[in-house]
Amino acid sequence: MKKTAIIGPLCTGSVVMQRHEILGGKVQIYRRAEGGSWHCSASVGNKQRRSSTRTDSLALAKQVAEDWYLGLRGKLHAGVLKSEKTFKEAASQFTREYEVITEGQRSVRWTEGHAIRLRIHLLPFFGEMGLSEITAGRVQEYRVHRMSSRGVANPHSRSNRPVTDKAPAWKTIHNEIVTLRQVLHTAVRHGWLSHVPDISSPYRASSKVEHRPWFSPAEYKQLYKATGAYAKEPFHEHYRWNAEQVHDYVLFMANTGLRPDEASNLEHRDVEIVVDDETGQRILEIEVRGKRGVGFCKSMPNAVRPYERLLGRPKPVQGETRRQRRRRELEGVTEAPETPLAELPKPNDKVFPGNHVKLFNGILDKAGLKFDRDGKARTAYSLRHTYVCLRLMEGADVYAVARNCRTSVEMIQKHYAAHIKNMISAASVNVRRAKPSARRKPQAVQFEDDDQS
Repeated sequence: MKKTAIIGPLCTGSVVMQRHEILGGKVQIYRRAEGGSWHCSASVGNKQRRSSTRTDSLALAKQVAEDWYLGLRGKLHAGVLKSEKTFKEAASQFTREYEVITEGQRSVRWTEGHAIRLRIHLLPFFGEMGLSEITAGRVQEYRVHRMSSRGVANPHSRSNRPVTDKAPAWKTIHNEIVTLRQVLHTAVRHGWLSHVPDISSPYRASSKVEHRPWFSPAEYKQLYKATGAYAKEPFHEHYRWNAEQVHDYVLFMANTGLRPDEASNLEHRDVEIVVDDETGQRILEIEVRGKRGVGFCKSMPNAVRPYERLLGRPKPVQGETRRQRRRRELEGVTEAPETPLAELPKPNDKVFPGNHVKLFNGILDKAGLKFDRDGKARTAYSLRHTYVCLRLMEGADVYAVARNCRTSVEMIQKHYAAHIKNMISAASVNVRRAKPSARRKPQAVQFEDDDQS
């Protein structure tokens, strides 16, 4: 047995590292501090591996190190030992990089979505696999696993939702494959993988074009009449401010085409009432901050009046709560505190503070507008779809609508223009070719010899 002691100076003095070798120098046993636990290291499968023996006894540490080394050798011969980076290690590197690099460029919710998909679905399936083992066939097995494991509770999920037998949506699995591809690209960048395999779905044909849920002109009129009626006579006076906000929210969104997240980020200093030079109408010029960064939007004239009501509506004042009143009575204080004065919105206040999703969905249910004819649920996003569809129906230019909505012409043509009847010109389609005149029978050609006969 060979024993060496290495002394190396540190900033706080000197530390003695004790070091031993066993099995002909194949395994090294060492510890950095007197009285600490022994560690062991060895080169197995062209990779240096280390482990702790979890004991401060040298004799016991030698036995643990020997068993550890022989176990690694057995796994190597059985093909179980990974001599490359695993998917779990690449996923950890991806999560650490993605959160830092995309800070301020991607929403926090989207970043968290990658981590959730990895924790719940991808790591339990691919976690211990070597990166080279993740092939197109394995990814296809993962798709089959996800589709066939429905109705079974996932032990890695922290959700309280009841387990259903419903198959995961195509978009759900697509997002999981996107996360998987991002992890593999991270491995390629670090040299852990030579290339990313083709993990696209092999049997997926071109998808059919499906329209997004929106409100037709008649349904939109029914919606804003319902919100207006509720704003005038709410269920309780306490809900009047919220009801008025929802009514103006519907009119504002359907006449600007903003996304819900863009509307939630909107402040009064981002909105300006101007007179358009080309049309001479009063419109809103909006500086939008949302999914696509900073952009601009010019509203329809019908958005001005709802915004003026938002500007002139005082912010809700929080009076004395029931718990505060009970505490005051227990303390023997008879005089109630003065209610603060109501203030108008300031330039740096949100245009739509708070969350009115429950109230909005309640009005949709009451009016029978929650679902369209295809069974798709309408949400606040449907107001944006309504804006786009109504503009196309009025003959607006597709490129101009795409710019004003901060999206691409391709998205407009795929999800909106495909199901708008006004986009088809009957004059261009119903073309008939003029019928040719009746053909005349060819006359026999007469020669001079015929006349003489």
